Amino acid sequence: MSLVRLSGVVREIGTFVILDGIHAAIAVGERVGMVGPNGAGKTTLLRIIAAIDEPDAGEVQRRRNLRVGLLAQEAHFDEAFASAPDLRTAVRRGASGVEAIEAEMRALEEASGAATARYEELTTQFAALDGWTLDQRVEEALSGLGFSEAECGRSPEELSGGQQTRAALARLLVADPDLLLLDEPTNHLDLGAIEWLEEALRRRPGALLVASHDRAFLDATVTRVWELRDRRLTAFRGDYASYARQREARDARMRKDAEARDAEISREQALVQTYRSQRKHGKMHEHEARLARLDRIDVAKTGPSLRLDRALGTAAPRSAEVVLRAEDLVVGHPGGPEVARGVRLEASRGERIGIVGPNGAGKTTLLRTIAGDLPLRDGSLTFGSNVGFGYLAQVRENPIPGETVLDALLAEVPMTAGEARGYLARFLFRGDDAFKEVRSLSGGERSRLELALLGIMPSNVLLLDEPTNHLDIPAREALEAFLRETPATLLVVSHDRRLLEIVCDRLWVVDDGRIVPFEAGYRSWRAAVADGWRAGEAYLREEERFHGRGNGAGIAARPRAPGRGASTATAVRDAAAPPPASGPAQPPPVRAPRQPKLSKDAYRRQKAVIEDDLGRLGLRKSHLELALMNPTTAANFVELRRVTSELADVDQALAAAEEAWLLLEERAP
Repeated sequence: MSLVRLSGVVREIGTFVILDGIHAAIAVGERVGMVGPNGAGKTTLLRIIAAIDEPDAGEVQRRRNLRVGLLAQEAHFDEAFASAPDLRTAVRRGASGVEAIEAEMRALEEASGAATARYEELTTQFAALDGWTLDQRVEEALSGLGFSEAECGRSPEELSGGQQTRAALARLLVADPDLLLLDEPTNHLDLGAIEWLEEALRRRPGALLVASHDRAFLDATVTRVWELRDRRLTAFRGDYASYARQREARDARMRKDAEARDAEISREQALVQTYRSQRKHGKMHEHEARLARLDRIDVAKTGPSLRLDRALGTAAPRSAEVVLRAEDLVVGHPGGPEVARGVRLEASRGERIGIVGPNGAGKTTLLRTIAGDLPLRDGSLTFGSNVGFGYLAQVRENPIPGETVLDALLAEVPMTAGEARGYLARFLFRGDDAFKEVRSLSGGERSRLELALLGIMPSNVLLLDEPTNHLDIPAREALEAFLRETPATLLVVSHDRRLLEIVCDRLWVVDDGRIVPFEAGYRSWRAAVADGWRAGEAYLREEERFHGRGNGAGIAARPRAPGRGASTATAVRDAAAPPPASGPAQPPPVRAPRQPKLSKDAYRRQKAVIEDDLGRLGLRKSHLELALMNPTTAANFVELRRVTSELADVDQALAAAEEAWLLLEERAP
């Protein structure tokens, strides 16, 4: 049964057609993700489904009494929300139907009408709407989306724009409409809030339509994908990863079919010309008729994409091996309280470090301190020789210079207008787009201009604060591809899990007023957190390690990324375990009794397995030792660390295999 059905929907702005002949439907309980480049019409379609806008042609059919809730990218509140005395009350008012029933029940109770049929009817309705757990759901939504107890007591009008958007999302989740429409819901959420929202949407029985560029979020929440491309909508089954595979296969098939059709048309045209020259008019007309029945196949246009392969940070000299080192670092704003502190942080040339943590923990403050925008509160921060920074700020303190995009670039570097426009074309500012006013740029266009300004200056250390904000999926993928290949050292603040997984080798975690290194990637960190890892405890271990002070609990070296054959969670947990306690020497363990002899067949089978392991591990060890002798590996600290780590794991596995071979020989028949 469909909640909403779109039939031939068309939407135009002036002479520009945004949506052209859209056919789609959303069923009860269905979870749909909507993807497409910036400007494809995703927000326009959401507003049409929500009955905020009307189509210029076509029809939108909605189920009678359908309750629809829309979260726009920029929240707009009604009077009931804005006039609430505190945030908790404002979010609770999202369930206005439940509150109305609750008020009528209270009035009947005060009038001694609790035994009436009306009260019983209201009680049934209240229970059906899950009214008894309303306050619990309000608290869960506010806590899950990152609001502190103090923020819950503030007036909604005192909240920042990002907090207001999160509050609007909490109110929608509490309202629980039949159809929930979300437009980029993860924009103002940190990693913990995103994971909570994913779980809440998975548990929710109502239908969902979400427009998002967050691929990990789509993979976790949707079972179908709508793609808006070239003003048309195409539906795909499965999550985002399934959609990407289907789209790639579909596009490849269409390109192949189009090439075959073009070749067929060319053949028929050649035959028509041949028979015309030979005056064989019967044959000529026969092939003209065939040619008339052949239509060219239109291949879906992918549109231009960002080209960052040679655009960012390529003119900088090679930096020193150690790019930066911080000891007893304390960061914060001048005159304000301390935000966070770390015992020891170090970044080597070529490393890709992700900076993660909840909103407000101090990630941007740390990055601004490294960039020199904020003074160091305490401790030391030293940089290696030939270090040149490129800083992409989440919010610029000063406006971008120049009235137009072209002016902004020319204000940074002297070059001809032609050179500047050629460079801007790499960032999708083509033709008249180069003359757009900076103040009128959309969020995605502004992000692309920021990347262009970052790339025009020589830099070998890139400080990136939420670099994927406002970028669509193709632009994010282009940025990720560049960051994977660039020789520059990267410090990246991000809530984009796909970016963190693909690009970053290790993390700096900022939480609970502490900054601690985590010697593995994003997935390992989340597994460690699920296993009980906490930044505060890790900070105490770091303090004990470098300064010999702290409570001494759980002292250990930094966790190392697990090698082949080891689970991530186990490796991190084992690395965090305390060292064995010192004490008097223990007596040697009692040797186990000799095992019985094996049969010839069992001995032969086990020996073949062990010898296969010995051969495989020996070959792998040889390859790794050769890699260590390679000058390219020696010059890349990240690759050198990976090879060394894997070699240690292989040595350990090889020793275990040799021990197993010796034990097997004792049991030879």
